[in-house]
Amino acid sequence: MAFVKVVKNKAYCKRLQTRYRRRREGKTDYEQRRLLVKQDKNKYNTPKYRFVVRFTLTKIITQIVYSTIEGDRTFVQALSTELTNYGVPVGHTNYSAAYATGLLCARRCLEKLGLDKTFVGVEECDGEEFHIEEEEQDRRPFKCILDVGLKRTTVGSRIWGALKGAVDGGLHVPHSIKNFPGYKAPEEKGADEEYDAEAHKDRIFGDHVATYMAELKEEDKERYERQFARYVKAGIESDDIEEMYQKCHASIREKPTAAEKKPEGVKNVRNGNKITTPGGKTYIRKVKKTLKQRRDTVRQKIEAAGRRAMEA
Repeated sequence: MAFVKVVKNKAYCKRLQTRYRRRREGKTDYEQRRLLVKQDKNKYNTPKYRFVVRFTLTKIITQIVYSTIEGDRTFVQALSTELTNYGVPVGHTNYSAAYATGLLCARRCLEKLGLDKTFVGVEECDGEEFHIEEEEQDRRPFKCILDVGLKRTTVGSRIWGALKGAVDGGLHVPHSIKNFPGYKAPEEKGADEEYDAEAHKDRIFGDHVATYMAELKEEDKERYERQFARYVKAGIESDDIEEMYQKCHASIREKPTAAEKKPEGVKNVRNGNKITTPGGKTYIRKVKKTLKQRRDTVRQKIEAAGRRAMEA
């Protein structure tokens, strides 16, 4: 029999270092995070702000976050579900919603800092390239770095919608137009690049959604009513979408402050270990025992184990 070297021997296992929990769970790219968080030594204890964009199945989350030695701190936050308060009750995960959420986060941040009057941004969205730091102002603009997490930075991704919204809202987020919808790379080396700002503007105002709605309504009305049931229920047609987002952007600029949450008067009814909600649903939550009861349970288990041993 040939000699086979044991690779994962005792020395190998001693050198093996367990990865961070969030790396094992596939939630954090620590190489990327180190680059985003790392700060110059001559800027000790100066916050380095990140514009964090995250997507779930039901909403878009935008935050401005800075890191401390104790952990991350969220400066401001805006959710796409808040767009209901600004006249957009549906479509909280598309490109247009990403733009509006980024705009809301930016205006909320600048209002908190008292910079909302100084840095207005782009009041009427036109899709053109815009950088707030190029404008001459007495004060410097609020700078933060885009944090995309684990999402792929493909051309035309919704990430860039949130970024464009934040930039048009008056934040200084370093970026280029190469990943925006409407950008076309030069075919030959040395040729000029092309950027169709109108195509990007159509994307921001939901023209792609409106076009699809109109086509589907003509081709298959039953599927249209099923796929756009929430739009139908809200009374939103394909012709209303652009105006809806225009009003949304104006409302955000007028009042970006987050609405105060009212405490919900939810009262569950407990019957032993069973809990009943006001909606009629029931679930099990065991009653917390006292120290005396826990010790008594342990004593009973020891006695039962002793009896079983004697019988055996």
